[in-house]
Amino acid sequence: MDDILIQELEEERFRSIVEKRYEDFAKLAHPEMIYTHTTGITDTKDSYLNKLFAGHYDYKWIKHPISKIQIVGDIALVFGEMHSNLIAGNVEKSLKNKSLAVWKKENNDWLFYAYQPTPLP
Repeated sequence: MDDILIQELEEERFRSIVEKRYEDFAKLAHPEMIYTHTTGITDTKDSYLNKLFAGHYDYKWIKHPISKIQIVGDIALVFGEMHSNLIAGNVEKSLKNKSLAVWKKENNDWLFYAYQPTPLP
């Protein structure tokens, strides 16, 4: 059952970013979240949220097929892809990535803990 919940949380995570509901994204994110971008730049929860609220990232759409969800104790690993069109720092980008998202269960709640994309050739 947790794998279905994780899939729903992943969908909400991406939907909240595209719809600019950044407060909702913040509720999903763990306080120690680490978000790595395809450029290799890494953000904390606070720095990523600051960029979102400042308009640095403007996601036009995101598709995120999931190939596997593996739950190991209180950690959920989400293997899949992330395809998107966005504007990042006034630069239009088209992303095609393999991705790994990590969710951590604390106090019976799953929180988004880490993200690592790898550009597809």
